[in-house]
Amino acid sequence: MSFDDEMATINGLNDYELIKYLENGLISRSTGGSFAYYEYVRQKVLEKSDFQKLLPNWIKTCRDTNQFWNLIKGKFGSYQERREFIWNEFAPLLNQLEFKTFSPLDELVIFDETHIHQQWQKAIERKNSDPEGAITIARTMIESLLKHILDEQNINHNDNMELSELYKEVAKILNLAPEQHQEGIFKQILGGANGIISGLGAMRNKLGDAHGATKLKIKPKERHSELAVNLAGTMALFLYKTYKETVLGG
Repeated sequence: MSFDDEMATINGLNDYELIKYLENGLISRSTGGSFAYYEYVRQKVLEKSDFQKLLPNWIKTCRDTNQFWNLIKGKFGSYQERREFIWNEFAPLLNQLEFKTFSPLDELVIFDETHIHQQWQKAIERKNSDPEGAITIARTMIESLLKHILDEQNINHNDNMELSELYKEVAKILNLAPEQHQEGIFKQILGGANGIISGLGAMRNKLGDAHGATKLKIKPKERHSELAVNLAGTMALFLYKTYKETVLGG
């Protein structure tokens, strides 16, 4: 297809088709292909004000495909992980455009205990047959909640922040930072919570399936994934309930 024909095709897309075009192009670029029209499509998308709430934040910061490539290759080592990341990132906006409904992550009133239990159950179901995948789901469950809270409170964060850095910002909001308390027992418990989050991030990097495997990579056993899944589910519920009660007044 010639340049003029491709531009005419892009200009004739409706909103849903435009986002699918962007999604497919980024998947191509993230899996060894190219996306020649990214900058033009990106600009058209950014011009639509009603897209901004559900548009992935990194679209706004990745101004060309080289910046996107540096982002995606730094986050994920496998093609499948990259595809799943992009699908998940665009799902809220595509759901809204196609079905006029929101994904469970779009509003906190929908991101509730039921949603957390559903994600937790997915991890539990994989802890025996796929320990690496279970660890990745567990870590992603925590990351999604932390980012959601920061977004709801209009606190800036970026896609390169470690899980421990995200938690540190959320802990300040929820008065869960050890330095915010004087009692030794509270400082000890909250310090332990911080350690759990940092450990989940490190465990996922070492034992999860989010990065390409090497000869020296440790293969997790069922007990490793069970530990990660149980800790992540417990922490996610605790953080959500604390946010609901102390910040939202629920």
